[in-house]
Parts: sequence; structure tokens; C-alpha cells
Amino acid sequence: MRTKLISKNVTINGRRTSLRLERANWEGLNDICKCEGLTLHELCSLIEDRRHGASRTSAVRTFIVTYFRTVAAEYGALQRGTASIILPELAARR
Repeated sequence: MRTKLISKNVTINGRRTSLRLERANWEGLNDICKCEGLTLHELCSLIEDRRHGASRTSAVRTFIVTYFRTVAAEYGALQRGTASIILPELAARR
């Protein structure tokens, strides 16, 4: 599966830079910003302050996965299994 990377400008700690992420990651970041009452720039600055040597893009992707895994665990989705909603072919295997 090929995914197209989308570049967007972001201001991180007062410095303008760009990030290249997949559409799903941009949508995830926007959802997180809405839930947390932050701008994209504020959230990326917070992630930047904790990245400790990882690439900026990798740190953002890791944060997105960690955020949604935490939410899924909180609401029990990790125990139920919901991958078949995203990958219908899994339902046919069961």
C-alpha cells in the first residue's frame, strides 16, 4: 500500500519548519488538537520538547500512536479488537 506524504508548515517553539506526514497522521493530529484544545503549533512544540534525539517526524508519529493507544486502552478497545473495522478481510478469517 502506497501512501502519499503531505508537507505542511508548522511553527515549533517559534521556528518555522515543515513536516511530511501521511494524510491519516495529519487527521489524527488535528483530532488530538481539537480534543486537547491546542493549536497544531502548540502540540508540535510540546512534542518537540520531549523528542530526545529522535527525528522530528518520527517523534510526531510516535506521539500519535501513543495517544490513540492510550485512549483505546482507556475505553477497552484494545481488549475487544477492532481491526476488522479497518481491515474487513480479517473478519473473513475468523
